Amino acid sequence: MKRALLATLLLTSCAQTEVVRLNGAGASFPFPLYSKYFYEYARLRNVQVNYQSIGSGAGQRQTVARVIHFGASDGPMKDSALEKIPGYPENTILHVPTALGAVVPIYNLEGISGTLRFNGPLLADIYLGKVQKWNDPALKALNPGVKLPDRPINVVHRSDGSGTSFVFTDYLSKVSPEWAEKVGSGTAVNWPTGIGGRGNEGVTAIVQQAEGSIGYVESVYADQNDMTYGAIQNRAGNFIKADPASVTAAAAAVEVPEDTRVSITDSPAPQGYPLASYTWMLAYKDLEGNMTRQEAQAVRDLLEWVVTGGQQYNARLGYAPLPAQTVERARAQIARLTYGGEPLTGR
Repeated sequence: MKRALLATLLLTSCAQTEVVRLNGAGASFPFPLYSKYFYEYARLRNVQVNYQSIGSGAGQRQTVARVIHFGASDGPMKDSALEKIPGYPENTILHVPTALGAVVPIYNLEGISGTLRFNGPLLADIYLGKVQKWNDPALKALNPGVKLPDRPINVVHRSDGSGTSFVFTDYLSKVSPEWAEKVGSGTAVNWPTGIGGRGNEGVTAIVQQAEGSIGYVESVYADQNDMTYGAIQNRAGNFIKADPASVTAAAAAVEVPEDTRVSITDSPAPQGYPLASYTWMLAYKDLEGNMTRQEAQAVRDLLEWVVTGGQQYNARLGYAPLPAQTVERARAQIARLTYGGEPLTGR
């Protein structure tokens, strides 16, 4: 009897200490934050997360293909992509917002140490190849008193499928009819001009190495690499730099729908930063297709922690925490998760 009891206790102990390993992939935009999330979560639960920063486009594709436990994207999946999922709409991919961040225009210009001012139409014209020099009248008009050099603008963009590109092109499509007509928005577009870098890291490296360059990256990468970045004129006419307060202001002025798929670029908030965005974790509504029930439960519990306890780390790493309304929407999406049709409840 004692031996049987001991064996039972040992088996129970092993079950409790068994490590669950999850694989995620996608957006590079929140990679520093997700690294912190997963490190801290591993200290709380026996869950180890391997997250690959491969870009939002690839993250969406790998989520759809069920080769990872969860994906991540800075741009919400389009209806046209969701409608291709077998079993849609009963089975779909849920979007769980995790943080707010910003895309910033970085530049490397000798002799210019202060903050340059941009607006949406000007950024669109630079990336359309219409504004080609740093001393263009359009740039000079926004930056009176700044001695801008007579040198070419080297345009840098992402070469991979990128949520950062989605945020940037989504904004340009809203503020420039010509951009909307000729290029449009997406994780990958046909860029009219410039050279490509892979990931936020690649764009940052090119801009650092080539004087006269302009690019766009997630604000955390700009800060980590001591890159100079500009202020952008918002819809209210104010020039705003990206920080957690201006990003939160942008989000607060935009209603979040039930499925949480929303764009907050070009927010009407007077103090809102116009290139702000949510970032999402992605998971199939029913998780049975490519994981065990234990893994599915671990995904559900991880998501719940990220939108609650994990939010304390957002501001520390330069991201903004989710507004209370968005947390409610996120938790409602998590509550929809099932395994083999049966609800996955929180622990």
